[in-house]
Amino acid sequence: MSLPESIRRRVLPVEVLIMDVDGVLTDGRILIDDRGIESKSFNVRDGHGLKLLKRFGLKTVFLTGRHSRVVSIRARELNIDLVYQRCHDKLSAYHAILRRLSLTDTQAAYIGDDIVDLPVLTRVGFAATVADADREVLNMAHWVSDYPGGSGAVRQLCQMILQVKGLWPDVMRRYR
Repeated sequence: MSLPESIRRRVLPVEVLIMDVDGVLTDGRILIDDRGIESKSFNVRDGHGLKLLKRFGLKTVFLTGRHSRVVSIRARELNIDLVYQRCHDKLSAYHAILRRLSLTDTQAAYIGDDIVDLPVLTRVGFAATVADADREVLNMAHWVSDYPGGSGAVRQLCQMILQVKGLWPDVMRRYR
């Protein structure tokens, strides 16, 4: 993957990937049946990418404005380090995450898709977004995935982080 040196410099120190959920790990749709039961669709490749990051010691965090039992279940399946739901002030939660993990802005990457993500996206060392993000987010992100939310954008980001850190050959050795 050919990346500008400015992106490589931002990605190299990353130790935590913080993610919005709706519109990033999902396509943004919320399905509610006639009994009021909510469901979401997650991409299995995104999940595998997150497991690969964890294998190499990177931390993963869900940071979402909504609360959903489905998100809690998916976080447990993927062994996500921290889950912040019902966060209406994502910036305060972001600062709490950094304190809890003893990290700095430079060591944090965030992927979001909407204007509610801008306060965090403007502070992290590496700001990423999905192909179908809000125009304001697309304009300020350091990197834009080729894929829309829920369709492999997070996997592409995880793979890129591992490649920049020189860890991708180790990933591939396991599968060859």
